[in-house]
Amino acid sequence: MVSTANNWRFRPAYAMVNGGPDLAPNSAPASNAGSECGDVEFTREYVEALLNERPKRKDRFSLKEKCDSLTEYIRRLKPVIRWFQELEGNYLLEHEKLQNSLEVSELKRSEMDLLLKNKEEELNSIIAELRKNYASLQEKFTKEELDKMAAMDSLTRERDARLEIERSKYSLSDELERVQRDLTSAKQQNASLSDMYKRQQEYIANLQHYNSKLQTDLSAVEEDRKRVETEKASMVENLGMYRGQLQVSRQCQDDAVKQRDALANEVASLKLELQQARDDCDQHQLQVQSLSAEFTEYKESTEKSCYEWGNLTSKNAELEARCLLQSDQIKELQDQLLTAEKKLQLSDLSTMERRAEYEGQKNVISELRTRLADAEFKLIEGEMLRKKLHNENLELKGNIRVFCRVRPFLAEDDSNTEGKVISYPTSMDALGRGIELAQNGQKHSFKFDRVFIPDVSQEDVFEDISQLVQSALDGYKVCIFAYGQTGSGKTYTMMGKPGDPEQKGLIPRTLEQIFKTRQFAEPQGWKYEMQVSMLEIYNETIRDLLATNRSSLERTENGTAGKQYTIKHDANGNTHVSDLTVVDVRSAKEVSYLLERAAHSRSVGKTQMNEQSSRSHFVFTLRIYGVNESTEQQVQGILNLIDLAGSERLSKSGSTGDRLKETQAINKSLSSLSDVIFALAKKEDHVPFRNSKLTYLLQPCLGGDSKTLMFVNIAPDLSSAGESLCSLRFAARVNACEIGVPRRQTYTRTSDSRLSYG
Repeated sequence: MVSTANNWRFRPAYAMVNGGPDLAPNSAPASNAGSECGDVEFTREYVEALLNERPKRKDRFSLKEKCDSLTEYIRRLKPVIRWFQELEGNYLLEHEKLQNSLEVSELKRSEMDLLLKNKEEELNSIIAELRKNYASLQEKFTKEELDKMAAMDSLTRERDARLEIERSKYSLSDELERVQRDLTSAKQQNASLSDMYKRQQEYIANLQHYNSKLQTDLSAVEEDRKRVETEKASMVENLGMYRGQLQVSRQCQDDAVKQRDALANEVASLKLELQQARDDCDQHQLQVQSLSAEFTEYKESTEKSCYEWGNLTSKNAELEARCLLQSDQIKELQDQLLTAEKKLQLSDLSTMERRAEYEGQKNVISELRTRLADAEFKLIEGEMLRKKLHNENLELKGNIRVFCRVRPFLAEDDSNTEGKVISYPTSMDALGRGIELAQNGQKHSFKFDRVFIPDVSQEDVFEDISQLVQSALDGYKVCIFAYGQTGSGKTYTMMGKPGDPEQKGLIPRTLEQIFKTRQFAEPQGWKYEMQVSMLEIYNETIRDLLATNRSSLERTENGTAGKQYTIKHDANGNTHVSDLTVVDVRSAKEVSYLLERAAHSRSVGKTQMNEQSSRSHFVFTLRIYGVNESTEQQVQGILNLIDLAGSERLSKSGSTGDRLKETQAINKSLSSLSDVIFALAKKEDHVPFRNSKLTYLLQPCLGGDSKTLMFVNIAPDLSSAGESLCSLRFAARVNACEIGVPRRQTYTRTSDSRLSYG
């Protein structure tokens, strides 16, 4: 026998030598308190040698030697057994500690979720308020800029008008000075003409006086001068004519004075020398003629001067009126200029104040932008922490999540039976998670991750799975499928009511959230590519709902499909369907179009339980490939959304012919799904995934590393109580199944990669 002393060595524990993480991932060094072995730990070689040891006896028939050998073997085996018992006890204590730490982490996670939600709401309100303030400030700044531009334009116009006024003022001043000089010269000319006219009047008066004197002298010498009487008479007549002409004469006063002196000399010579009177008269006649010509010229010049004087007077009046008007205009323009200068000063002051206010607001905006950037950075960090906590939470649960949804009563249901069939516990532990179903006087209670009453809207249902959908963008495999009897509302839950935005199902809302999240993640450096495929399993045959060739959807006379599709699983846990149509999508509208196209191709039929009953299992798959250009991180997520065909009893559905074959195929595949769930719940070595196309396709979702959620839909009427009870029991078994821990897919996508259902 192997010596005991040679194998009791201070070596690493058996669990560590034997690949500890496989046997006991959370094991700690065994406590030796109260153990007979002390600090002794057993090696794997020692334990295997002890178990495989065969007794060596000299005498095979000696019972004493055999008894001694067995006693020695039992003595050596007891410390090993005690060591393993202590190790198991330590493992149990460590398990309890981990369970307690898990509960504490869940409490912290819930507190962190609530805190993050409050912070997110606070940040959203702050961001909204900042955006409103920024918009108002921008609008105010724009208005002030417009006012400033208008004031500057008005100031420019006023400056131009002021310059124009200055120029017109200078031109008017020059013209006024010229007019004043003309007026002064006209006044001087007028004064000179007035003086000339006065001198001519005096000269005419002197001439008249002198003529009267001459007439007296001529009458005195008339007797002596008979010969010249006639000449004297003619002279008198000429002198009368001269008198009339001299009344209007205004010039040549010196010539008239000379003529008077000449006449005086002539009269004196006539008095002295009567004989020379005729010669003097002739001379006088010549002088009178010359005086008449000069008088005519003087008269014309005087008339012209009077006319010019009148024109100058009227022009002077006009110029004075114009000067007064221009003076008024100049005063008015000066007043306007002063007003404009005051407005300009006020505008400059207002502009300076506005500029100071603008600089202050600009600083506030820059500070708010900085705070906004910090808030967005904190929001991104919070979002990353939320994703991490959410994924850790789901990974720690490690089982299939189950949501239960009760559809509302329909027109053909007996609504008075709701209180007798289905009820909802109100205790704190079961509120929102528990459901009770009464059948044959017995009440059956169930508890799931979430229970939705009939009044819950599609939006509220989707809100509870939105974080699970987000995991697909984070690089996880996600599977959501709806289970229940015919007419329980599975298709309504998954697809919704066409044409009504308020009643959109999980699939349309999921797509909207994914594309919105993709757009939100672009500033963080993420770029996503997405592929879509849709198929149905009809009578255990796979049919491509996006195939462009309609013959692939049509069945031949013997009931076989036009094209055969095969399901294959690769080493990474992904499932591939050969020759399946895969479409690259870039928006939710493209996917909606593909959904409508697939809905028209899907197999539906009328039964006694449902007017539009789905006769096949519908599988929608979205594959997401994301790359972060800043961190060079690559993720690949897969989202499977499945609408299972409803289970039904032949006695209630009344199916015959093709409907009977469809019902049998549906019930067979759902029965295979139930067998798989039973095997997973019992942790059997063999799980019958290959018993049907449905379970083989869902193998990565049920037994792999996927995040899986099942909707169990039930009807509230009394006639469906049996089927509802079966569905709830099946859902409870599904909720108890533990599957693999979800993991992210971060490998690089190859050029020939196909869409998988894993």
